[in-house]
Amino acid sequence: MHTVRIELLQQMPIFGAIREDALEYLLEPATSVFMQAGQYFFREGDTAQSMYVLEAGRVAVTKRWEGREMLLRHFESGDCFGEMGLVDLFPRSASVQAVDDCTAIELTSAHLLRLFEKDLEQFALIQMNLAREMSRRLRMTDELLFRTRMGEAPTTPAPVFRTT
Repeated sequence: MHTVRIELLQQMPIFGAIREDALEYLLEPATSVFMQAGQYFFREGDTAQSMYVLEAGRVAVTKRWEGREMLLRHFESGDCFGEMGLVDLFPRSASVQAVDDCTAIELTSAHLLRLFEKDLEQFALIQMNLAREMSRRLRMTDELLFRTRMGEAPTTPAPVFRTT
């Protein structure tokens, strides 16, 4: 099972250039989480304690606004979410809900600390990769914000509102 998980991680930008032995060490204490469709991995405002690597299924990332939830985006197998909380230690900025039945690898700050203590170089690469991924997402958000301010209707993701 670790071989399949290692292959999944190696295809992700956050774990790019990370050695197989380091990924195996990182995965050793990690847990697998199953969420049925409709369940939440976490809700906006929750304390952030981990990030998730989606092995199977699809999730919706939503944000509350004036009593409604707005769809920000979807993530699918091979994507990760929740990484901001491991970096900035602030509460969750959005909610993540399973659209389908999902299986995910949960990685905590303790798992990363464990890797830090064993292999500082591999830990540093993951941190740099996390920063790159968050920067990439911020650039996309900045571009959407700019286009919206210039009067261009956003094309993706399509906003979906739900009353909660």
